[in-house]
Amino acid sequence: MNRAMNFSAGPAALPLAALVRAQSELVDFDHSGMSIMEQSHRGKVYENVHHEAITLVSELLELPKDYEVLFVQGGASTAFAQIAMNFLEAGKTADYVVNGSWGEKAVNEGRAMVNVSGGTIHVAASTKKDKNYVRVPRQDELTLTSDAAYVHITSNETIHGVEFAVTERTPFPKVSAPLVCDMSSVILGRRIDVTPFDFIYAGAQKNIGPSGVTIIVAKKSMLDRGRKDLPAVLQYRVHAENKSLYNTPPTFGVYLVRNTLAWLKAEGGVAWVEKRNRDKARVLYDVIDNSGGFYRCPVEPDSRSIMNVVWRLPTPELEEAFVKETTHARMIGLKGHRSVGGIRASIYNAVEPEGVAALASFMKDFAARHG
Repeated sequence: MNRAMNFSAGPAALPLAALVRAQSELVDFDHSGMSIMEQSHRGKVYENVHHEAITLVSELLELPKDYEVLFVQGGASTAFAQIAMNFLEAGKTADYVVNGSWGEKAVNEGRAMVNVSGGTIHVAASTKKDKNYVRVPRQDELTLTSDAAYVHITSNETIHGVEFAVTERTPFPKVSAPLVCDMSSVILGRRIDVTPFDFIYAGAQKNIGPSGVTIIVAKKSMLDRGRKDLPAVLQYRVHAENKSLYNTPPTFGVYLVRNTLAWLKAEGGVAWVEKRNRDKARVLYDVIDNSGGFYRCPVEPDSRSIMNVVWRLPTPELEEAFVKETTHARMIGLKGHRSVGGIRASIYNAVEPEGVAALASFMKDFAARHG
């Protein structure tokens, strides 16, 4: 099998075992005579898969009993607005801590909902400097609102390669208000104590499945306080009350989430994959830091992402040549985001260490030829 090495930021690599399982079950799922895509979401055949996927999320995250797991649609981009719709009450302020482009988008979408919510959006901290982000904010930089409706953070910025809580020197913010977090590119990629968080959301297309599924992990008390005067499909409470079956879910996407999480559990769970992910990141950062300046990571070491490794080369022309040669070598998706340029290797759970080792070897060879 001539599989490419997939370093795309999302939709991203899926475990081969999860894909092979889907291949074997595609036409006739569980001796039902139909594909899982053809099953009614109200039928037992699909419901068994649905509830297994929810159970796997709960088990792998070690969720306390007061948390709900939801599968909804729209991605994190919809959640940016939907969170403000649900939880920003009239006369209240929501604080946003910004360490990259996705945090900026969350702020903008929250502000777009101010006329609906009657509340206010406040940027409690931003590390934007010279049109770029190179670190997460420190606790002493936060200007938090007293009695805020919630505090929103982005755990990992995929475009800039900036991540919270990678080391003890870059912890998640400590806040007294409900803590809301976009964990799209981190969830189930490393161990995180969920108990400080009241509402976690994540597009599945990084670590836990295909695009089209959004995972919500939230305290029941947070869901209960959401507005009741919104259309039902926009209320997170409604999805919780209906076990994510209020409307037709993305059934094939949820099925692939089930396959991916079953693979993760069988391989050793989150502790296993965190070690693997940190080892992969270390291989690339070592090449960058020992290249004599040929490669340069702009992110401060304590804020460097273990999911999205970003770096620059001496000239845009060399970056273009690097992408062209890696693509020819079947290393896909290494061009940096169009808003910042450079190179980006997204090394999520399903990216194999052998692929990272091959990339590191190529980087050394490329530097030797062009440095």
